[in-house]
Amino acid sequence: MKTRCENCIVRQFNSLRAMSKEELKRVSDTKVTKSVKKGQSIFEEGEKLNGVFCVRDGVSKLSKLSANGKDQIVKLASKGEVMGQRSVIAEETSNLSAVAVSDMEVCFIPKEGIVDALHKNPNFTVEVLRHMAHDLRQADDVIVNMSQKSVKQRVAEAFLYLGESFGEDDQGYLSVTLSREDIANVVGTATESCIRIISEFKKKGLIKTSGKKIGVANHKKLRDLVEGF
Repeated sequence: MKTRCENCIVRQFNSLRAMSKEELKRVSDTKVTKSVKKGQSIFEEGEKLNGVFCVRDGVSKLSKLSANGKDQIVKLASKGEVMGQRSVIAEETSNLSAVAVSDMEVCFIPKEGIVDALHKNPNFTVEVLRHMAHDLRQADDVIVNMSQKSVKQRVAEAFLYLGESFGEDDQGYLSVTLSREDIANVVGTATESCIRIISEFKKKGLIKTSGKKIGVANHKKLRDLVEGF
């Protein structure tokens, strides 16, 4: 049995928390819950979205294709986050694509319920603006990091971010397992460079690896590297 929006705990993490009970009931009546397998596409760059996707479980990578045909991962969206909000509100095609990096459960909410609440509920409008402003700030940080930090610093920061945002398993490995190519696409470098840096970090005892899994072995040294010490 699907969880109704008004009873769903993940909405506390996003703008849906500002909807009234009646609005949530209307949204819940029209939403569709989908299971998405790891590697499966949720939506494509340039696609016209007829609604938003609320992440109930799992992690998705949001990326943009550059002129040279390389993916730049802009953000990782996890439990509670709403994807496609900007495209729906601006009535534009999506400027990013979303692909599951783990098995996921997402709720598709048709745009009518979102747009209707924007027109009638000022609290919801403010909450949506707050989340979009947060995304803009994150985008600004990415631009600054790209121009001011070295590739090594960006790789180190990516591992710390993954640990802080998504946690570690009981053996101390990052809960979210990204491919070496995905890590390279997060930091904006070639996959070969990323593999070399991971190997160097492992030799220096900053990280540990087990197959595709990566764990932070020395948080302080990794943090010092990010800060330029």
